[in-house]
Amino acid sequence: MKTVVLKFGGTSVGSIDRIKSVAKIISSYKKKKMGVIVVSSAMSGTTNELIKKTKELSNNFDAAEYDVLLATGEQATCALIAGRLKHLGFKARSWMSWQLPIITEGPYSASRISKINKGKILNFMKSGGIPIITGFQGINLENRITTLGRGGTDASAIMLAKFFNTDACDIYTDVDGVYTTDPRNHSKAKKIHKISYDEMLEMASLGAKVMQPTSVQDAKLNNINFSVKSSFQKKKGTLITGAKKTFSNQIITGITSTKNDSKVTIVGVKDRPGVAAAVFKPLSLNQINVDMVVQNISLNGKETDLTFTIKSEDVKKTEKIIKQNKKISFRKLTYDNNVSKVSIIGVGMITTPGITYRMFQALASKKINIMVISTSEIKISVLISNKQIKKAVAVLHKEFKLD
Repeated sequence: MKTVVLKFGGTSVGSIDRIKSVAKIISSYKKKKMGVIVVSSAMSGTTNELIKKTKELSNNFDAAEYDVLLATGEQATCALIAGRLKHLGFKARSWMSWQLPIITEGPYSASRISKINKGKILNFMKSGGIPIITGFQGINLENRITTLGRGGTDASAIMLAKFFNTDACDIYTDVDGVYTTDPRNHSKAKKIHKISYDEMLEMASLGAKVMQPTSVQDAKLNNINFSVKSSFQKKKGTLITGAKKTFSNQIITGITSTKNDSKVTIVGVKDRPGVAAAVFKPLSLNQINVDMVVQNISLNGKETDLTFTIKSEDVKKTEKIIKQNKKISFRKLTYDNNVSKVSIIGVGMITTPGITYRMFQALASKKINIMVISTSEIKISVLISNKQIKKAVAVLHKEFKLD
């Protein structure tokens, strides 16, 4: 018997009517005589409400209790799905991550799944049951509940597919696949039918909201092919895979943009070996992710200006850490919250010259100024004013023949 992991995101289970629709989707797989493992997120908005309550109680809420609280959202959703399936005549039950258990390692709110004990689920499925498992969470070696970061139910699905060696893994969300850019912001966006792990990982890391980046990384490391589909439309989705024969000759696969970046500049840093490490080590220790980095040497060679980007919510924490850092001296610290990052992604650029020029020329034609640039083998990212995001995405989408 073939088996499949079905993951449902928060929007897919965001209301009672949508949970009824999800139950129909699950039952359609079961009617095909497939073994089904379901993993669900919390209902949309639930996690945000819980986070809000912690902030009302403390500006430094305990990390372990924070994860215990956030894990309750998935528990409620799984019980509702299981209850609906039972109403429809199926054998189903909800499973909390600690009941299997799903073992995690790493810090609270950013754990990774290291092991899943399969025995209870396999026995339940052998008797015809449909397990509904809480996503986004696990339990560490100290028997404390941990969470996998926002969007972590994607990672739960991928790792369930790995440990149960399923034949398929279908990620159900509020869009019917991965698009060349966000279709809500650009009307000419087109659905991508097949995309590589590397391209999907770059797109997820650079602003595409369809998948959690760590889940794509887990899929690549474990060679788990998966599909992204819509809970609301019966349409073929997007296959994310490592099979090279599936890809087209399109040079650029997609364009992404971000909305919550901030640019930080440390002006007049005394230039010496190790100064960059002295700046970034304490940020790393405080779980602040630094993205684009530019270092400019002054004319006298004694000072440097260090510019980098972080998430906007980390600005105050970053400012405090830098000002308390006694290993560096500088003249001024500035930051700009009115910036966004636009990126082009595609494996085709590895063997195609002139992509950088075409990107920069297209942006220049619309008088879009570039502040910071970063590149990898398959992507080019630029930092621009957030007021010019839509214009930038539109001109790049057209330039690389994605319209």
